[in-house]
Amino acid sequence: MGRTASVDDERIHARLAEVFRVNGYAGASLSDLSRAVGLQRASLYHRFPDGKPAMAAAMLTSLGARFGEVLQPLASESDVAEGVAEMARRMALFYDDGRMACVLDTMTLLGAPEDIRAHAGRLARTWLQAMADAAARAGASEKDAQNRARAALVRIEGALVVARVLDDPSVFEQVLGELPDLLAPDLLAR
Repeated sequence: MGRTASVDDERIHARLAEVFRVNGYAGASLSDLSRAVGLQRASLYHRFPDGKPAMAAAMLTSLGARFGEVLQPLASESDVAEGVAEMARRMALFYDDGRMACVLDTMTLLGAPEDIRAHAGRLARTWLQAMADAAARAGASEKDAQNRARAALVRIEGALVVARVLDDPSVFEQVLGELPDLLAPDLLAR
């Protein structure tokens, strides 16, 4: 029987995400990744024999699972507006009230391998589809639901940037508070 890992995968992936979030793929050095995880390079390569690309892919896969938990209320709440509000609450926690950059953005900066950029793109499309599905459940046509989801994503990502640049998390909080009106206005009007 093998030795139990001293640092679990979820913690490693979260620490890798911190480095990739701040530095992007190209700017994340192996020294930074090793230091953040708390493992020597040899131990890090033992866990990720394919190096930084494998670290980034594992981190994005883990992030996708965590993000699935954030998006889950969009599909599970019977009241769509309440589901959007709960997703927004979870998103506030996920992004530390707008103080953290979106790792999907930083992983698509120049220098990231195409498969990593594609993985981040798939996660963004999953996010868009979850919001579009919620808008459709709220009564929007398919085209309108897609437009609402895209507008929501643009607002969220823009608010993340503005909140950090101005050091004002209220910008992010405001956008999250507007999501039920954007994605489920037909239900709120009733």
